[in-house]
Amino acid sequence: MTPVLIVLIIFGSIASLFIVPRYFKSVERQKMAEALRAAIEKGQPLPTEVIEAMSSNVRPAGLPPSPQRDLRTGIIWLGIGVGFACFGAAVSFEDADALYPMLGIAALPIFIGAAFIALGLLNRTKP
Repeated sequence: MTPVLIVLIIFGSIASLFIVPRYFKSVERQKMAEALRAAIEKGQPLPTEVIEAMSSNVRPAGLPPSPQRDLRTGIIWLGIGVGFACFGAAVSFEDADALYPMLGIAALPIFIGAAFIALGLLNRTKP
C-alpha cells in the first residue's frame, strides 16, 4: 500500500503544479468577467487599463511559432528528459534493473526537445 501511495503523491504533486495555477487564473478571469458584466449593465464606461490588462496576455491566432519559442520549448523538454535520466541513474544504485526503463522513458522528452531545438535553429531568419 505504501508504494502505491508514494507514486500517487509524486504524480499528484506533478499534476498539481500544472492544474492549480490554471485553476486560479480561471477563477480570476471569471471574477473579472463578472465585474465587467456588472459595470456594463450599470452603464459605466470601461477604463482602458482594464481592457489592456485583459488583452495583454492573449496571443493572436494564426501566427506561426517563433524560433525563439521553439528553442525555449526544446530546452525545457531536454531538461525534463535529462532529469528522468538522472533519476534513473540515481535509482539504479539501489536497483540495477531500473536504469534501462528510466532511460527509455527519458528518451521521449529528449527527442522531443531535440526536435524543437532543431526547428528553432532551422527556422531562424537569415540576414
